[in-house]
Amino acid sequence: MVDIDHLEFGLETFGDIVANEDGSLQTAAQSIRQIVKEGQLADELGVTVFGVGEHHRPDYSVSSPETVLASIAAVTKNVKLATAVTVLSSDDPVRVYERFATLDALSNGRAQVMLGRGSFTESFPLFGYDLTDYDDLFNEKLGLYDLLRTEKPVTWSGKFRASLKDQEVYPKTEHGELETYIGIGGSPESVIRAVKVGYKVIIAIIGGQASRFKPYIDLYHAAAQQLDRPEFPIAVHSHGFIADDEDEALEVAFKNIKANFDRIGLTRGWAPMSREQFDGETKVGSFYVGTPERVAQRIARTIDELGLGRFDLVYGAGNQTAAQREHMIELYGGKVVPRVKEILAETAAVK
Repeated sequence: MVDIDHLEFGLETFGDIVANEDGSLQTAAQSIRQIVKEGQLADELGVTVFGVGEHHRPDYSVSSPETVLASIAAVTKNVKLATAVTVLSSDDPVRVYERFATLDALSNGRAQVMLGRGSFTESFPLFGYDLTDYDDLFNEKLGLYDLLRTEKPVTWSGKFRASLKDQEVYPKTEHGELETYIGIGGSPESVIRAVKVGYKVIIAIIGGQASRFKPYIDLYHAAAQQLDRPEFPIAVHSHGFIADDEDEALEVAFKNIKANFDRIGLTRGWAPMSREQFDGETKVGSFYVGTPERVAQRIARTIDELGLGRFDLVYGAGNQTAAQREHMIELYGGKVVPRVKEILAETAAVK
């Protein structure tokens, strides 16, 4: 049963370079300042969480999301500030803790860490890591981060960084710990790992029907109960675009999402996205595209079907204009989120 009163709605940007109205591209610096403006807008509209991704490549503007989030913290009051995701495998858990504890102080307790192994691999050679250690890096660093999160002296040793002995790490948070999610792509091993460390989970659903992830959600709840670990509402994130006109939404989304996925696919062996594939994703798959009513209906269906506690819409894929991005945020916070809650309340009333 969905807890409508505590349901959370987020927006995430991976930091795509923003387009000008004439089709030229803004600089990375201009795109970063645009993200700060969008975070402020999301807060004004009552969006629960605003997430910023980490990438180290030319088609994305943000390589240090905590710095961007700190700027957003200065112009917002309520929205939680998250990464989407922090690539823990190629980072230092001590520095991750310190940066987020600082962000937590600046935002009055609104920092949210989202840890991931990284679906992009540019950061590994950049910071001197071997991709053959992909799994071991994440597992080891997650273990250290888990100790740091207790905010007590840490004694630890591992393979990929210097050992620690009775080490205090600063600053401490005012609430005693950092809110932390683990981002997973949908493997049983990832689910069990998240359960064992006792963190919240957000599932990346970037293709196919959302219902195919139901077994992983069931596994999470069953494993948490069996292992006597904390059990939290599940979050998911998926791509989308919203406009006042259905045809406009579809055309803008197809142009930009296709360009984005095709560019990424060059290094991952994906075939170019066809219009048939895109249309399938917008009708029954994981692209939430259309008018506010259409998108609200599809999000509500996904939340109800999977029993979610949070839904994040990934916006701005490709090279959308600032006006397109901002209006989409206005429609999401002002129309889609209230309508989703209405639909879920109506659904609950007839069950």
